[in-house]
Amino acid sequence: MQFHENRPIYMQIVDYVCDEILSGDWTAENRIPSVREMAAQIEVNPNTAMRAYHYLQERGVLEQKRGVGYFASEDAQERVLDLKRREFLEEDLPRFVQKMERLGYRFQDLESLVSA
Repeated sequence: MQFHENRPIYMQIVDYVCDEILSGDWTAENRIPSVREMAAQIEVNPNTAMRAYHYLQERGVLEQKRGVGYFASEDAQERVLDLKRREFLEEDLPRFVQKMERLGYRFQDLESLVSA
């Protein structure tokens, strides 16, 4: 995993876990990597991986079964979509609109620019 300086590492781990859930690779039936396994796999401190897992647990995306490990929740895909949509609307879209305005583009120009 390659990390980007403009986003905290734990949030990049959150993105990775969310991508695995959305792709269907990680489901509620299958155990996902433990905190230590994840940390070793992507070469980060286990506390960083734990912070990402805790973030996702608080939002109902991951569940921990005592003595067994971590699993995606039954409705993890819906929860991830909700998180990602909210993130897009609150973070990505405002930056995009601001950049469009700085470059002199109008919303009317978008369709022709995208379809070109």
